[in-house]
Amino acid sequence: MRALVNAAAGRAAPAPPSAAAPVFHAGLEGYHPTPLRELPAIAAELGLGAVGLKDESARLGLPAFKILGASWATEQALRAQPQTTTLVAASAGNHGRAVAHEAARRGLDCRVMLPARSAPARRAAIAGEGAEVVVIDGDYEQAVALAEAEARRPGVALIADVGAGDGAADVIDGYATLFSEAAVQGTFDLVLVPVGVGSLAAAAARFAAQAGARVIAVEPERAACLAASLAAGRPVAIPTPGTAMAGMDCAEVSLAAWPDLQAGIAGVVTVSDDEARAAMRELAALGLRIGDCGAAPLAGLRALVADSACAALREAVRLGRDTEVLLIATEGATDPEAYARAVTAA
Repeated sequence: MRALVNAAAGRAAPAPPSAAAPVFHAGLEGYHPTPLRELPAIAAELGLGAVGLKDESARLGLPAFKILGASWATEQALRAQPQTTTLVAASAGNHGRAVAHEAARRGLDCRVMLPARSAPARRAAIAGEGAEVVVIDGDYEQAVALAEAEARRPGVALIADVGAGDGAADVIDGYATLFSEAAVQGTFDLVLVPVGVGSLAAAAARFAAQAGARVIAVEPERAACLAASLAAGRPVAIPTPGTAMAGMDCAEVSLAAWPDLQAGIAGVVTVSDDEARAAMRELAALGLRIGDCGAAPLAGLRALVADSACAALREAVRLGRDTEVLLIATEGATDPEAYARAVTAA
């Protein structure tokens, strides 16, 4: 499936964005809004009014946006469980590093569960933050289950970006900061956001509902769990044979995110690993060091504009010469060796 129009979009309203999380983040040492990069040549080539890229390659000392959700969710967990001594999380890489970074900032222990196909560079980055790294002989969903079991121990708090619990909901709230910054930096008719479990996309849906914009989710063609769920009208699990877009290598959406996804996502575009790598090279040529997941929205935009399989979705979001587009570039080169291979490939 190259593209899907969400027939349920607009039947209900997404929840409002958190007002408290942006205030919390603004008080953290080292906080500053990440930049919005204007891409006028791409806008002109694609026949659009404007294309801007929200560059999350440097966020609160880390090369990805995930620290926004992890730090806010940790704040809420510690308010509820002040006796906590250890944070635990499951991750494909960026979320785990963010939780480990936040644990170190607060003087807490941390344990992160990673699937077997997680990249060595991402494992090392998490360990470098001082966390215990547990690589399981299984996939991301099995890592999630193990983290949930670990959190039943006394003094342990689960910082999860997937699930039905308060923690996963807090992560969505934390991502409101990214979009509150974007609202000050520009105006947008259309937002393209990469999707793994859907927490960031849920935050995008909340923002767009207030801003009068539309949101398209971009997924790997080999891990399109949101597209499958929207088509089914309910969350469903899919097989995931693997993708270079490691942070989006997810078999099912977060239940905490699902209501906002169903209500507020206009549709989905899927992209291949090769298309994401081509977008990485295109952005690198512009001086922007963006990883696979972060480059996926640009690949999705190119497909939306040019691919006949996206015609119904183009019409649904009213894509045209005046459309102002926001791309959410969620990460920098979080796996430097893989990034170097991708951007130097012929």
